[in-house]
Amino acid sequence: MERVQNKPQEGAQSGRDYIGLLGQFAPLIFLIALMVFFAIAEPNFLSTRNLFNVMKQVSITGIIAIGMTFVILTGGIDLSVGSIVAVSGMVAAIVIKGGNQNTLSLSGDQTVGAGVMAAAAAAMMMGILCGFMQGLAITRLKIPAFVVTLGGLTIFRGLTLLLSNGGPISGFLDDYQFWGQGRVPEPNGAPVPVIIFLIFAVLAHIILTYTRYGRHVYAVGGNQEAARLSGLNVNLIILSVYVIVGFFAGLSGFVLSSMLNSSEAVAGDGYELRVIAAVVIGGTSLFGGEGKVMGTVIGALLIGVLVNGLVLMNVKSYTQQIIIGLIIIAAVAFDRFIKSRRRI
Repeated sequence: MERVQNKPQEGAQSGRDYIGLLGQFAPLIFLIALMVFFAIAEPNFLSTRNLFNVMKQVSITGIIAIGMTFVILTGGIDLSVGSIVAVSGMVAAIVIKGGNQNTLSLSGDQTVGAGVMAAAAAAMMMGILCGFMQGLAITRLKIPAFVVTLGGLTIFRGLTLLLSNGGPISGFLDDYQFWGQGRVPEPNGAPVPVIIFLIFAVLAHIILTYTRYGRHVYAVGGNQEAARLSGLNVNLIILSVYVIVGFFAGLSGFVLSSMLNSSEAVAGDGYELRVIAAVVIGGTSLFGGEGKVMGTVIGALLIGVLVNGLVLMNVKSYTQQIIIGLIIIAAVAFDRFIKSRRRI
């Protein structure tokens, strides 16, 4: 009799484990399936040149998505990252050019400013400052993150226009362009932006998985009140994740300006959607407390593969936006489904 009674429980447990495994590996499975589909539909998809191009394009939003993972793990959101990319890239351009007077120049010979490292540092510091101000408003003024970062989206975009007098700053020396266009090793190695993306992804994974700070981030996202009662400085942790995403947006702004050989006010426009999509599709819960950086990497690759494949198949850009939006909704719905099944 005991064996007969235990079988349904064991079966139920096995079912729950199966659903849990499906939820864990669903992004990777979907990525592989998507690549197989595009490889069959468009033979050029698997060419080395195209795959490198996908990785290079993914790296820009992927860098930001690493920082966004920290934010969403705490149950927050940052809608301003695209604008931070623009203002940080503009600051880097002003530093490397020595001003904003060469807004229409395509000649790197007119560069009279500081060096490349100073420009990169300025971009990252600008991103950190933007993230710090928003984190301060969220933690000290108790304004919802959605409202603060929605305001930041407009403020930082306007600041970009103000800094540039409304025009682009173009024309950088080769050592500046190397960070967005170079390869290691030259001439046919991995693109530099891809290397930057992967290095920071590994570092972020180590921080979230193996450090005390990472455990605190998960704790705050899981239950803020319980984390506070446990002695954690919840406000400081929340502030720190907005500083982190600001840093990554600033870094991305520098790399993007280097890649395009230009800094413009429209840079990063619409990146918020793709970054949040990459994080959510990668398995990080919008409700906080659950997710991994490596899942975000897979999510970013999935979005990049999807967009690239649709372009190769001549799907219009506005149709691509519809498809990505539907995927975000489906990813959140799937996350809720998995959680509800685990409670059974």
